[in-house]
Order: sequence, then C-alpha cells, then structure tokens
Amino acid sequence: MSDIKKVKKLREATGAGFKDCNLAIKESLGDLNKAVEILRIKGISKASKKMTRDAKEGLVAISGDSKKTSIIEVNCETDFVAKNDDFINFVKELSEINNQNDSNINELKKAKMKNGVSVDDNLVALIAKIGEKITIGKTKTISNSSSKNYQYLHTVVKDNLAKLAVVVSLETKDNSDIIKTFGKQLSMHIAASNPLALESNLIDQAIIDKEHDLVTEELRNSGKPEDIAKKISLGKMNKFKEENSLLTQAWVMEPKKKVQDVLKDLAINDLKIKEFSRIKIGE
Repeated sequence: MSDIKKVKKLREATGAGFKDCNLAIKESLGDLNKAVEILRIKGISKASKKMTRDAKEGLVAISGDSKKTSIIEVNCETDFVAKNDDFINFVKELSEINNQNDSNINELKKAKMKNGVSVDDNLVALIAKIGEKITIGKTKTISNSSSKNYQYLHTVVKDNLAKLAVVVSLETKDNSDIIKTFGKQLSMHIAASNPLALESNLIDQAIIDKEHDLVTEELRNSGKPEDIAKKISLGKMNKFKEENSLLTQAWVMEPKKKVQDVLKDLAINDLKIKEFSRIKIGE
C-alpha cells in the first residue's frame, strides 16, 4: 500500500487532518496501527488544552423503557458541534451504555463502546477530531419496581436527543389512559416549572441556606425594623419552598390549582409521585 493510500485510510479511521496523518505515517515508518497510536497521543495533548474552555452547549439523551429510564447530559462548546453527526452518534451510544450502567459515571467511562474502545478513550479521540471541549455532565437513572416512568423531551434535536429532558416515576396499579395523560402532563410541567424537589423538606439545605442569606441581605439593606424583617423573611422563605417543591407548585395547565390538588382530583387512591429528574443543557 502506498503512503498516500495509508494516509487516506488513517484519515478515515481517525478523522485527523491530512498533515497530521502524513507525519504520523512517516514517524511510524508506514505502520498504520502505530500511526493511530501516535495520533492518539497527540490527540490527548490537544484535548487537554481544550479542557479549560467552557462547554455549555450539547445534548441531553434519554434511554431505557418505562421501568428503567436514564438521562445523560453531554456538553460541548457550540451548538454547531451539538448538531455534528459524530457528536450525535457518540451521545446516542453513550446514552444506551449509561442506562446499562445505572448512571454510574466511573463504570460508564470504563465501559467499551461498539468499536471495542473505552468511553474515556473515545471521548478523547472525539475532542481531538472535533476540536472542542466535550464533557459528560449530569446523569440519572430512575428504576422503581412498583412504578412506571414517563418522559418528555423539549427542543428535540434528533430521536431521543434534546436540549431538556424530564423523567418522572408514578406509582400506581392503575394503567388507564388517565394515568398516561397525567404522566405526560406532569413531565411537561416539570420541564416548565423546574421544581427543586418533590416536597419542601427534600430541598437541598445548601440551596435553602443560600436563599435565606440573599433574603436576609436584601432586608438588611431595606432599613426595616428587625422584628418586621424577620416576619418578611419567614414569608419569603415559605414562598420560596412552596414555589420550588413539585407538590405545591401551581399546575401549569390550570394555575389556580397546585400539583397536589390535581393528584387529589384524579381520585386514584394508590397514586404517588415517586421521583423525577430534569436535566437542561447549560444549567
């Protein structure tokens, strides 16, 4: 095989540029496997320089079925790359592997992809080929034996890939169309309203503390008497918890009702919202 043909083959295999492939072929004395290794080492070097940039674009993918559903976020620097076929194919395959590994990020990175190479190594190769920082972001798998999962994708890019994804788990023996409709509507509500937790007592204490500090600082600067400021602070914090807890949020389809009111109106005794996950690119 001539060097030109080897360069062409190396380009097809790695996606690297002509100049890099030509130099690698010469350095490896025509050994294609060694040339791939040389490019990979150079790719790692290039990739490491890119890891200091911001990656706030990308895709969120959902995989699995109604009993076990996983969400994964993969970030890149530009929306242009988020629409790149190589990036899309990587995210789609990664999403399936993530579901198999129950969103265990360490197991995910070590897992082998279809080409027999680990996720970590494929990620490095993709960074070198595309020329942008690419990172694996938030992941979540929801699997409850007694419940069924419902999902919603917002701003769909392709198939199971979008800019925002929601999975919500409902526990009930009822399998009617009413439950299916509610599951879909609830996942859309979560996408729009972005609750922090199912109930107020489940909101991360660090978030509560930060909000309390902001409210306290705001009232301190307002010059109000301390006793009045305390009452206002209590009211503001209660409102914050109510607006950020799924069950006490205003139902997006009928804002005069809360989510918990809609649950009661359905009159399905064993119906419970078990858990949910909402992942949006860049948040």
